[in-house]
Amino acid sequence: MGAHLLTLNAGSSSLKFALFEITADPGPRTKPAALASADDLAGNGLALRLLGAIDGIGDDATLSLSGLDGEQLFAARSIGHVGDARDAIGFALSALRGAEPGLRVRGVGHRVVHGGARFSAPAVIDATLLSQLDELVPLAPLHQPHNLACVRAAQLAFPDAVQVACFDTAFHRTHGFVEDTFALPRSYYERGIRRYGFHGISYQYIASRLGKVAPALAGGRTIVAHLGSGASLCALRAGVSVSSTMGFSALDGVPMGTRCGSIDPGVLLWLLQEEGMDPAALSELLYRESGLKGLSGVSADMRRLFASENPHARDAIDYFVARVRREIGALAAVLEGVDGIVFTAGIGERAAPIRAQVLAGLGWLGVNPDEAANNAYRGAGAALLTTASSRVQAWVIPTDEERMIALHTASRLS
Repeated sequence: MGAHLLTLNAGSSSLKFALFEITADPGPRTKPAALASADDLAGNGLALRLLGAIDGIGDDATLSLSGLDGEQLFAARSIGHVGDARDAIGFALSALRGAEPGLRVRGVGHRVVHGGARFSAPAVIDATLLSQLDELVPLAPLHQPHNLACVRAAQLAFPDAVQVACFDTAFHRTHGFVEDTFALPRSYYERGIRRYGFHGISYQYIASRLGKVAPALAGGRTIVAHLGSGASLCALRAGVSVSSTMGFSALDGVPMGTRCGSIDPGVLLWLLQEEGMDPAALSELLYRESGLKGLSGVSADMRRLFASENPHARDAIDYFVARVRREIGALAAVLEGVDGIVFTAGIGERAAPIRAQVLAGLGWLGVNPDEAANNAYRGAGAALLTTASSRVQAWVIPTDEERMIALHTASRLS
């Protein structure tokens, strides 16, 4: 058995992990393997061995693990209370060692939500880099602490492994000044108050897939909708990010599971001045009590909202769809037209009614949905959701952040 590469993708309440066997020495590369081919693991010296997830961190959690070809080793079994990401790493490693007795980790790739203005590509983690990422915690308080807890836990577990940070913000560092700034005094921009964009690992994977899945879009103007508990949209021109709905923080843009999305800054001033909220209470409201959860009063989970008879659940769904449509229109203006729309992530891949409602409002843009194709999609690969007569193609393409992280990490192994 050869050496292994591990990827860790920590969220506020979950940890996704994947184990790859290193089948060939990747050797030095002039550019990340991920940019060469996101599909060809074998060609990049990797073979997927195991995929796992821990859900419910901070509460009674479940652990699932699957092997090659989707073979389920165990599904969502209870593992009791898991306090934080560091605890979750322990459960994940125990499961991996049980399933792969010869575990020998040579590299660990980490999803790190915020890389600031400094990082436009993945980077090998050392003490200096870790300190720089700690400074960015206030910009992504819902995610960055969990990401860095995973880094530190992995350093302890695998002291000889190369640890690589893959940043959700890096893919968007191609934005021009107009898409990167706020209308504040220029000094704030120079101090780092700018639009960073997020979900970049996912967007880079989708961009890498377009050449094979939808060649007509690979060199064109594409809007990608990463819709999940965290949600954003990105405008691509020939696979390069030119604009994103998320800005300085992961709060901006469309509403999310518990996050508010775009909001008038005057509302925040009112909450501070008239309601007497302090920054901690305001942060709790915006990050954890708003979005679908706050609007509906029912749940942050789109599945539960569809199942609910509470009219506020329907209001939350309608608001989400309306905001996604609005952002598609705005990004189409940035691109000066659009050739394709791609849905991805949890809601984008699994919620056919959401895709249908979004597309139904885009006839003015040249979208002619194929209702049967949309309803028939069950998550197996990519699917075209529009008719042959549609001027704008719409696709659903599953994202694969773990694969992207693995390829970037492999390219940095010496």
